[in-house]
Amino acid sequence: MKITSLISIIFLFLSVSSFAQKEEVGPLMGNPQLMKNKNSFDSKINSGTFDSTFIYTLDTVTLPVFDEFSRNKFQIYNANYTDAGVTLDKKYRLLDNVTQLPLASDVQYTEQVTFTREIDVDNGTFNDVPFTPIQVKVGDLSSYPVSYATTDLYPPYYIYDTISYPNPVDTVWLTPEILQDSATQFFATINDPNLIWADAEAYHNYTFAVEPWSLGVATFDGLDEFGHPYQFGSAITNYADNLTSKPIDMSAVSASDSVYLSFLYQAQGFGDAPESGDSLILEFYAKDLDQWNRIWSTNGIPLANFKMAHLRIDNPDYFKKGFQFRFRNYGGLSGSLDQFHIDYVNLRIASGYQDTVIHDFAIVYPINNLLDTYTSVPWEHYQNNPNGKMSSTVDVVVRNSDNVPENEQDGSTEIKYNGTTEATFLLSEALLNNGDLNYSPWTTYSSVHDFSTGSRFDETKTGLKETFQIVSGVTHLNSTFTQNDSSYTEQYFQNYYSYDDGTAEAAYGPTGAQARLAIQYTPYETDSVIGARIHFVPSVYDVSGKLFLLTMWDDNNGVPGNVLYQDELFFPRQPKYAYNRDVFTNYYFKDTMKVGVTGTFYIGWKQFDADRLNVGLDRNLVNNDKTFYSVDNGVSWNMSSISGSVMINPIFSTSYDAVLGIETIESEDRSVNIYPNPTNGEISIEIDGGHFEKAEVFNLQGLKVIESTDANFSLSNLPSGMYFIRVNDTQGPFKIIKK
Repeated sequence: MKITSLISIIFLFLSVSSFAQKEEVGPLMGNPQLMKNKNSFDSKINSGTFDSTFIYTLDTVTLPVFDEFSRNKFQIYNANYTDAGVTLDKKYRLLDNVTQLPLASDVQYTEQVTFTREIDVDNGTFNDVPFTPIQVKVGDLSSYPVSYATTDLYPPYYIYDTISYPNPVDTVWLTPEILQDSATQFFATINDPNLIWADAEAYHNYTFAVEPWSLGVATFDGLDEFGHPYQFGSAITNYADNLTSKPIDMSAVSASDSVYLSFLYQAQGFGDAPESGDSLILEFYAKDLDQWNRIWSTNGIPLANFKMAHLRIDNPDYFKKGFQFRFRNYGGLSGSLDQFHIDYVNLRIASGYQDTVIHDFAIVYPINNLLDTYTSVPWEHYQNNPNGKMSSTVDVVVRNSDNVPENEQDGSTEIKYNGTTEATFLLSEALLNNGDLNYSPWTTYSSVHDFSTGSRFDETKTGLKETFQIVSGVTHLNSTFTQNDSSYTEQYFQNYYSYDDGTAEAAYGPTGAQARLAIQYTPYETDSVIGARIHFVPSVYDVSGKLFLLTMWDDNNGVPGNVLYQDELFFPRQPKYAYNRDVFTNYYFKDTMKVGVTGTFYIGWKQFDADRLNVGLDRNLVNNDKTFYSVDNGVSWNMSSISGSVMINPIFSTSYDAVLGIETIESEDRSVNIYPNPTNGEISIEIDGGHFEKAEVFNLQGLKVIESTDANFSLSNLPSGMYFIRVNDTQGPFKIIKK
């Protein structure tokens, strides 16, 4: 960024009062959990040919077809050309027009008509004799199968021959545009009946639905399978995600077999509410007609509980081998907008109009954190202070979706390390069902369990960072379906504190020029903070060019107090987007400075513009009592009223610094006195406890107008106005007024 632009923004930052100021939540315009895959996709699309791509032949699945999305059953297309059973077809761009055989690899042609020019110097005339065209079959390698067209081509040169004059023949070469090339198409056959979906444009997840009936849903929005908008920045609505079944063998059944398809659906969830003009659609494929038919749809509505659709299939067009069904959504194409979620998709025979009961007892949300307050802490902090750090408020949500009571049974949560169980906690039946005699039909139960006593994460592990597995399960008697009776997550210990689960469902931030955002933390022990990891997410407007100052505050009776660290005004930060798990960008303090903290502190930013900067908001874990924002220059602070956890995590100085390359550099805490201010011209600079090296003076256009190695110098040659002074390259800039 040019310093002139920076200074203009700084001037606005200092002088503009504010715009309408508040806190806001916006939708995601991308899914960082999926965007990590885009590069591999681009490399194929941008090559211009189908070379080294695969065409897959899908296997045919049989009835019943059932998915409650506790596991990912989307087909994975990752064949390698060395895999057994893979075949190939190599196609060449240029073929002999008669034999149909490939031409030599070094042939070169042009589509321009080239010729021999005979020049008669004596008469001052010339005669062009075109070369005889060469007929070649030219193939289009951008798609498979390759289409060929017979084309007249010419040698890529001209010949100039001067007659009646004893000089050599001249050849002028052109850049040939027709060259031999090849592309290899590979073929692989899929044979995995456990994976039932042919595509993956919908998003399999455990976080976007509100009170689902079991672990996992498929979410439909305006993002493709790589997490990118179908049409970024567009206001267009159209068909977006598809979730298509593999071909299904329906040839052995008929309408008399009472075939039904049922599923659950919900609008919005924790995401964006679809408008009335948006819709979720179900279509059936009639193989013999090669035709997709709309069977069912629902319009967008605000958040509501899951509903069931239950549809009979009686059209003989569908009782074929190769029948398919697919869900589609119609909505905004510019981001994670107009969301619908589906669950418990079930295609089976011997059903009926009354067969709408889901005979299942399941965990609803993953049990993903056993620490008190935090989802991650530095491993050294836990090692040194393990007592009392296990949570006394572990949330467990289960549901009996059956139409009969489910007998109460104890569950369990295990801590594993490298697959070996190290601790087990009881999920008491009396708590799981809230003291009911049994689990009532069609009822969701939320309970809180105390893991603060007894076992804990083993602090004797010797690594710099550690990861434990958390495996939780519930038991029941009536249902024979057990896939969603357990959840598997991981507990991370690295070099930061966090409240979030690592995934964002929305974009958050305060609005208003000079707004501040601060997240409260109370570490286990006295230590030094070296920066913050921040999960910025793409939202409605691209704010990656906006500026902010990374800032830390001490505690002032439960709200941010004095500034402990703030970026220099001339060295602000910008939001950056990163992808995959731990989708955070590390912002280290300038010169890898370490800021010591004892007890509660706050970390966040001071922004320049009024725009929301779009930090990720985890809507599943509620810690908004730790989020504070100010819209009056930090005079007063407001606790956030928006439910969730803001994804800003302080990074601590630990033994992990050696891995990160963090050096110990102590910050100078020295008072700089510049006087007089305002000044008629002459100024002096004093540094309490340090020595003066140099001063640099900048005008409002960002131009350096004075550099002095003398602590006493003059601004008398400068026009009246405001200037900025930086001292010793590290301190300031300080504002000074020249009269």
